[in-house]
Amino acid sequence: MFLKGYVIEKFNRLPITYSLMFISLLVFIVALVVPQWNEPIYIAGVLHGPSIFLHNEFYRFITSIFMHSGAMHIAMNLLSLYLLGRVAEKLFKPLVYISIYFVTALFGSTVYLMISPEGQAIGASGAIFGIFGALAGFAWVHRKNMQGEFMEFMRSFGMILLLNFAIAMAVPQIAMSAHIGGLVAGIISGLVMARYPRYLWAYLLVSAFLIYLSFNYLSSLYETSLLLY
Repeated sequence: MFLKGYVIEKFNRLPITYSLMFISLLVFIVALVVPQWNEPIYIAGVLHGPSIFLHNEFYRFITSIFMHSGAMHIAMNLLSLYLLGRVAEKLFKPLVYISIYFVTALFGSTVYLMISPEGQAIGASGAIFGIFGALAGFAWVHRKNMQGEFMEFMRSFGMILLLNFAIAMAVPQIAMSAHIGGLVAGIISGLVMARYPRYLWAYLLVSAFLIYLSFNYLSSLYETSLLLY
């Protein structure tokens, strides 16, 4: 009973972050425990441009976020999500936080497909870099109030950013373009939502319009490449 109460109390502190972590961990464990499901889950859920835009499998933009290629991959992403999410969930309202997470994930995935049209990718890195960028945007907006804390945050931000880019350069399988796309979208999101949190609807509307334009471009790109073959 004590354990149950402790778990509920911990969950209630960071319900969004823990929920996102749990879904990723559940998908990973299911694929690990039931090996015959591993390949079908990967094939069905991986981010793959031709499948999305030629077969209308747009759900892959979401499913791919919760999939990981191995123990190291998921461990790094879950740790990063926990460290960043526990800060973001305190600074942003719940709907703002979850909106930034998925919007930046979509932008990261879209940029990846523009750079690597035939590539395949999985993982929450685009969204995690998005939250990272959003925190930087928030810190910049409130830099006067934060004073010394702002400079400390920016130094930490720079160090973590350089470390992640160094790791990404060392591991060819990591989608750098998704990281950069998520980061840039996150910085802009953080700047806007830190200053105008009441206008979440406008942020989502503009984001939806930009994503729609990106989807139209990618759709024409894949249709053109299909005709060439």
